[in-house]
Amino acid sequence: MPKKTADRAVLLTPGASAGRDQPALVAVEKALSPVPVDRMDFPYRIAGRKSPDKAPVLIEAVRHGAADLAKRTGLPPGRLVLGGRSMGGRMCSMAVAEGLAALGLVLVSYPLHPPGKPESSRIEHLPKLDLPCLFVSGTRDAFGTVEELEAATATIPGEVTHVWLDGGDHGLRRRDDEVAVIVRDWAATL
Repeated sequence: MPKKTADRAVLLTPGASAGRDQPALVAVEKALSPVPVDRMDFPYRIAGRKSPDKAPVLIEAVRHGAADLAKRTGLPPGRLVLGGRSMGGRMCSMAVAEGLAALGLVLVSYPLHPPGKPESSRIEHLPKLDLPCLFVSGTRDAFGTVEELEAATATIPGEVTHVWLDGGDHGLRRRDDEVAVIVRDWAATL
């Protein structure tokens, strides 16, 4: 019997203070097997710096990561699920809003605004997301309350799925396996 080729692949990006080996990303990759997954580092991490680059540099890195994954798997860009934790997921959503093709977005601990600064919401691009989006967040995330995130994501024309982890903060510590199963089960529906 011929080996079944993958019909989708997943690009995972880390939060600002982490790299491609962030435990949450590793857990998601493991849960998604045998779906091809690439976990990428952003340029500042590769260069050994701690401070993230500006958004245009990060978005361009997502574009390159997606192009490399599509080439490696032989899949069209529209068969890629993009996403990640916090800043990484936000950069993927911004890349899609700017026209990068994707099958869906996985946004774990989406950083709606800096802690304690709800007036600085990062939502301008959300109305351009006309694709399925999964938001996995803790109910105690200082980067956006349940109410704030639900109000902001109501502007997304694509189908939005929220999964709230009761008591979870932005880091969702000790919840990696739970997050991984949520992502696996949602991605299987695309």
